[in-house]
Amino acid sequence: MAKDKNSRWKIFTDQLKNKYRLVILNDETFGETFSFRSSPLGLLILIGAVTIIMTTLVISLVAFTSLREYIPGYGNIAERRELLELSIKADSLQQTLSSRDWYMNNLVNVLSDSLERATNKPQKDTSGKFQKVNTKPSETDIQFRKDVENEPSSLQFAGANIKKNQLASYLFFSPVKGIVTTSFNLTDQHFGVDVVAKKDEFIKSTLDGTVVYQGFTPNDGYIIQIQHENNLMSIYKHNSSILKKPGDRVKSGEPVAVIGNTGETSKGPHLHFELWHNGLPINPEEFIVF
Repeated sequence: MAKDKNSRWKIFTDQLKNKYRLVILNDETFGETFSFRSSPLGLLILIGAVTIIMTTLVISLVAFTSLREYIPGYGNIAERRELLELSIKADSLQQTLSSRDWYMNNLVNVLSDSLERATNKPQKDTSGKFQKVNTKPSETDIQFRKDVENEPSSLQFAGANIKKNQLASYLFFSPVKGIVTTSFNLTDQHFGVDVVAKKDEFIKSTLDGTVVYQGFTPNDGYIIQIQHENNLMSIYKHNSSILKKPGDRVKSGEPVAVIGNTGETSKGPHLHFELWHNGLPINPEEFIVF
């Protein structure tokens, strides 16, 4: 059986090595015009060489000439980067125009006096049905009101008595490095700190959390709010742009916005940062070094 295979292979190789001649004759004189002598093996080698050369030429044309721009997904990297930057700018312009349109519509409503009116006060009772009802507070009510008025408000009391050891296990990341120009003050209802930093400085998340709000208001400009664990919430105001959207999960120290000067209450590029715990504001400077 092995001899048969060897003999067949030898016959096949011998046939490949056999020489053949291709002759072209003149039809009228029967003179030889052209002749080509080769073997099947030589013909296969010639076809393979031509195929390799043509493949190399095609690859070279595609790789080193402008033809590659017509291949899908093989465009110029610089142009693709420029298109991406233009797309981001267009998106930012669209968001800015939407916010401006919203602001202008509110301004037009104010000028045209088309705001929502307060409900009318109830008319005075003229039937005399409730004239005998005693509406004067009792002595107990009067004393209770005096006690409540003399005590600090619940907001101020709770905010002033939050102990540091309740949040001592958290490592707060400074949202931005800069100078604190206005500190936390409950009396003036300034529930955060104003930090002046470099222009176009990135604002970073102070803790791991989830973005729950991102929007624009005329007073505070672009705002982003992040919900953290243990009912902690951080708020970042007056940004020039927002880098995250609601529902995004962010890590501590991850950029979420760019410092700016948006909003009517802003007097220069800065960050207004607030920290809330259990629905009450706390002083960020007690936990963060700016």
